[in-house]
Amino acid sequence: MAQRISGTPGTLGAAPPEALPATAGETSPEQPWPLALLSANIKRYIDRMSAVWIEGQVIEFNRRGKVSYLTLRDLNEEMSLPVQVFANVLDRMPAVPEPGAHVVVNVKADFWTKAGRLSMRANDIRAVGLGELLARLERLRAQLGAEGLFDPAAKRALPFLPSRIGLITGRDSDAEKDVVRNARLRWPAVDFEIREVAVQGNGAVGQVMGALAELDADAGVDVIIIARGGGSLEDLLPFSNEALIRAVAAAQTPVVSAIGHEADRPLLDDVADLRASTPTDAAKRVVPDVAEEQLGILQARAQLDGALDRLLAREAAELAALRSRPVLAEPLSMITGREAEVAALRERALRAQTTGLAQEASAIEHLRAQVRALSPLKTLERGYAVVQDEAGAAIRAAAEVSAGQPLQVTVAHGAFRVAVTGDAADADTAHAGASRASAAHARTADGGAADTGADDSPTADSPTAPAREED
Repeated sequence: MAQRISGTPGTLGAAPPEALPATAGETSPEQPWPLALLSANIKRYIDRMSAVWIEGQVIEFNRRGKVSYLTLRDLNEEMSLPVQVFANVLDRMPAVPEPGAHVVVNVKADFWTKAGRLSMRANDIRAVGLGELLARLERLRAQLGAEGLFDPAAKRALPFLPSRIGLITGRDSDAEKDVVRNARLRWPAVDFEIREVAVQGNGAVGQVMGALAELDADAGVDVIIIARGGGSLEDLLPFSNEALIRAVAAAQTPVVSAIGHEADRPLLDDVADLRASTPTDAAKRVVPDVAEEQLGILQARAQLDGALDRLLAREAAELAALRSRPVLAEPLSMITGREAEVAALRERALRAQTTGLAQEASAIEHLRAQVRALSPLKTLERGYAVVQDEAGAAIRAAAEVSAGQPLQVTVAHGAFRVAVTGDAADADTAHAGASRASAAHARTADGGAADTGADDSPTADSPTAPAREED
């Protein structure tokens, strides 16, 4: 059997199947597969593929005899796919699909080996009605809500006065004009960063997501508004797209949804940080009204003035009440009262001191009288004398002197010298007579008993020359 020569057209002969590579990866320039084998393998591989339901929009439909052709386009991307439809499939449909219709199609890939052409064959076609769309949106809403994308705690607060507003809207749309005009009427200095995109159709989701990412990355944009006018449920479907909803949830900048009218409720309203019923309402919710703020400032100032006046009046009343109290009305009353107490205490202290001094003076006089009474001068004043010899020793007995001995006699008022003229016997007789005379004199002068010489005569401890007592 002739063998094929690599690199030359045609074959010299058919190679036996066992000589060919078993898999595509084993082929080489020296051992290629025949085209028929490749087509057959592709056919077998595609036939093993399961049928699949796809969703799209009909953009073209050509009806022929047994086989018709329609072209489906993706709802969000610029991709299309031709599909073959046999007559029996169309006969099962209530109405022939028109361009623009939203359908789901069960397709199965088919490979025609003779021409090497891949085609998609429709086994069933179903139009997606309004009820089906709503049911699908509600299922998606429940799924995203369960994930926490609609949690109110995750929503960000809008700035009080944004310096720049990002606006995503249709090209030259009424929504853009409404937002810009009403925002500048409320706050003339507001600034906008506008991105004009498609707001319906297949490219709407991608363009809106691209504009959102661009504005979210701009640090100067404080809030983003996604605005569109009203429309049908199908027109607003891009704003319920799951990819767009997740992109809005992941944005770091607060997002305001202003899609459609009050009755419209796309999923974007649930995930946005603030839902506005209309584009005009979005402008009013995002920027404050300068007139209202000025009025609020005036009212706040009036309230502050009133509060300050009330505070001052209350404090003045409290001060007046304090000043009316006796201690403040007559501040010296406390001092005068204490002054009277101090005067009374001083008087008491003075009386106590005077009395004490008088008592102590009386005691001193009494002690002085006692001291004077015991003084030797008092004894001398009563007529006694101190006799001393020349050595200054006091003479206490007559036997201590002899006749002719000079002595010194000290009396109350002065001293004089004497000489002894008699002996001791004569002296004793004279002393006894002097004692009796002194006693008689004392009784006569005082009317009572007279002092005895033994009691008042100087003792051996008496001074030899008593000094005069001083007062």
